[in-house]
Amino acid sequence: MTVILKLGGSVITDKHSPETLDEENLARAAAAIADYNEELVLVHGGGSFGHHHASEHGISSEAGSHDVTGAFAVHDAMRRLNDAVLVALHERDVPALPIHPLSAAARDGDGELSLSTPVETMLSEGFVPTIQADVIAHTGAGVTVVSGDELVVALAEQFDAERVGLCAGVPGVFDEEGRVIDRIESFATVRSALGGSDATDVTGGMAAKVRALLDMDAPASVFGLDGLEGFLDGGSPGTRVG
Repeated sequence: MTVILKLGGSVITDKHSPETLDEENLARAAAAIADYNEELVLVHGGGSFGHHHASEHGISSEAGSHDVTGAFAVHDAMRRLNDAVLVALHERDVPALPIHPLSAAARDGDGELSLSTPVETMLSEGFVPTIQADVIAHTGAGVTVVSGDELVVALAEQFDAERVGLCAGVPGVFDEEGRVIDRIESFATVRSALGGSDATDVTGGMAAKVRALLDMDAPASVFGLDGLEGFLDGGSPGTRVG
């Protein structure tokens, strides 16, 4: 069975500084992934690469643009971040290959996402598909952002994922007193506790992540980098969702 893992942009980049990698965190994540021997699909967020350019050009998951300069700026930044993730993985002998959603996904006029990727073939040949958040063509709107969280949900459904993990910049989802919530079974129970991101984020922050995970059938966890090894070992660190 396939495991879907998302590395949050706040984990692998400094979201407060445009186009700045967190090289230490990226190396830690790559080392943990290198010890995992089952089928894995890896997704990563935009962090200070994609979000910075998307915000500058007014592109989000809702607001589209026909400005090719802005669209390319977002995609190019995300491609370079994806390259950096691949380099870190290759240094640890992880057989990772990239998939760029701009060439593999689209939205129709109602905003519904379609995703056609070589993930299944890559997995069958022993590779680790590594997919970044990106801009994608959107009927009637030019391009819009497809977030890593949205990709995770689509991939989990498409491949009937066994488990889903979101490695975030925090150890889980916090309640209003700043404590990690053990489990979330409905959005209504945590609505008041969830706000937006404290850095530039065009994809909705933690609230959007929780909503996306609740839409899936697969069990999911939100955890920090310290919980990554535990998740890959089969545990449910941080906050269980669903």
